[in-house]
Amino acid sequence: MTHTIAVIRGDGIGPEIMDATLRVLDALQCGLKYEFVEAGLEALEKHGTLLPEHTLEAIARHRVALKSPLTTPVGEGFSSINVELRKRFDLYANVRPAISFPGTKSRYETLALITVRENTEGAYIGDGQALSADGQVATLTQKITRRGSERIVRYAFDLARKVGRKKVTVVHKANILKSTSGLFLRVAREVAAEYPDIQMTEMIVDNCCMQLVMNPHQFDVIVTTNLFGDIISDLCAGLVGGLGLAPGANIGTDAAIFEAVHGSAPDIAGQGIANPVALLLGAAQMLDHFAMVDKANTLRAVIRQTMAAKDRVTRDLGGDGTTASFADAIISRL
Repeated sequence: MTHTIAVIRGDGIGPEIMDATLRVLDALQCGLKYEFVEAGLEALEKHGTLLPEHTLEAIARHRVALKSPLTTPVGEGFSSINVELRKRFDLYANVRPAISFPGTKSRYETLALITVRENTEGAYIGDGQALSADGQVATLTQKITRRGSERIVRYAFDLARKVGRKKVTVVHKANILKSTSGLFLRVAREVAAEYPDIQMTEMIVDNCCMQLVMNPHQFDVIVTTNLFGDIISDLCAGLVGGLGLAPGANIGTDAAIFEAVHGSAPDIAGQGIANPVALLLGAAQMLDHFAMVDKANTLRAVIRQTMAAKDRVTRDLGGDGTTASFADAIISRL
């Protein structure tokens, strides 16, 4: 079956890692077609807006997008383009795997954690931001709903079953945030009761961060609210070598956007030295979404083989290759 996806080439190093990723996907013979659309600085320059209507229409039409990093200009437009996309398409589940790969500077070699982060509610969304007239008091509204809590926890337990994981850790701060985190935890307990085959544990967020550093192997799937998930998922990325290896899937009922979660790195843009692995792994998540699981697993396997051999890999992985040569090495193994 042929799928057409919306492709956002992004800002900074975005076009370089996207070109490499699409070459690899074409070599995998996934039957994908691409509609290229703009967002971020490129869109602002061409169309006078960070998120043109034709881009939103393309995502809605194809229901899947592959996105490189975007730059949100300070003082212009949305507080975050990524947050705006998640709100527009109700992409409530942010799935961030953190998996050990060879040839990295990671302290751990056998980690395979998944953070499932609620994507549309809570403090991270920035609702109700206000600053008093004298500049002395800032306020922010944090809202958690039963609906939002239930669907993200259920997504985490369903994902655990689907990929053969045995434990879900619910991370919260209900000891202090008794209304918002308290509601999230109560709903999580109700949902967990429907999955007797999956072990459910509860952990306060600060203890979770400490435990991740001390003994990350005790975790399997982590599910939590938006702001906590943003912090924890980056911590997990650090355990396996950094954001250069960190993909992300943003899943909703009617659309999904797959991405590299790192920034646009304008300081190295145009030099051809950016590591494309995070976006390649995001593309693998997209293939899973399309039920092309064999191709997704093949892609992950050849990335692993290429990194283990240090074959034409980029400098951050100990090689002297380029973004393009890294893609060439992966393609040669396909």
